[in-house]
Amino acid sequence: MEEIAEGVNNLNLAGDVIKKNRIQVSNTKKPLFFYVNLAKRYMQQHNEVELSALGMAIATVVTVAEILKNNGLAVEKKITTSTVDMKDETRARPVQKAKIEILLGKTANFDELMAAAAEEREAGNGEEQG
Repeated sequence: MEEIAEGVNNLNLAGDVIKKNRIQVSNTKKPLFFYVNLAKRYMQQHNEVELSALGMAIATVVTVAEILKNNGLAVEKKITTSTVDMKDETRARPVQKAKIEILLGKTANFDELMAAAAEEREAGNGEEQG
């Protein structure tokens, strides 16, 4: 019985490896800067982050990537587009949804920019209390 449980735990479903640095973006659940800040944290931990979205959330992913790039924090490494078949509850046939994956890497001065932003926050907090 233990061998079966171990086999199930090691099972790789449909070739999808669960990546620790992937953010799957939804356009309804969280505000934009939640994803921007989460991406920064992932880049600190893993040196790169993969932003992924389906359908209407694609605009959110592109905006997050552009904010990170325009602030000098990230560089584009790879962009992948595809379509995926999704089951639609209202219709019997599957519906195709657009999918995008954007791989971003840290810029050379990412750590300096993050440290400077942290110092600004600290200084700002000190002024408010005084």
